Amino acid sequence: MSELDDLYQEVILDHNKSPRNFRVIGGANRRAEGYNPLCGDEVTVFLQVEDGVIKDISFQGSGCAISKASASMMTTELKGKPESAAHELFENVHNMLTGEPGSEGGGARVGKLAILSGVCKFPARVKCASLAWHTMESALKGEPQPAKTE
Repeated sequence: MSELDDLYQEVILDHNKSPRNFRVIGGANRRAEGYNPLCGDEVTVFLQVEDGVIKDISFQGSGCAISKASASMMTTELKGKPESAAHELFENVHNMLTGEPGSEGGGARVGKLAILSGVCKFPARVKCASLAWHTMESALKGEPQPAKTE
């Protein structure tokens, strides 16, 4: 196993065991639910957006280690960012996870989230890693229906 694979596993396990921002935001002004029907992962993303900036972001739910770790990493990365940056990061992460041409593992466009690029080696797990991201995007857009990964 390569050093990158080892680091990938360490990061996933750390965020799964001690997820960051795993809570409900009482004053959330945006919220969305997401569901992965293939494996049963469920997530709710809470946002406090003020003047176009994500002042606070959190999540609750249940799912596999990859799903929880991805949500945890997403919340730490997006807190304090403008909505436009969140939309752009969503696209870049999605392209990286799905192995879209030109994604090249994410690089500078996804920063520390490049560690999730290892997920694209396991196509069945891509939806686990992308669920929280689709749910966050739905919350920002104010979409009323649950986000799905299908």
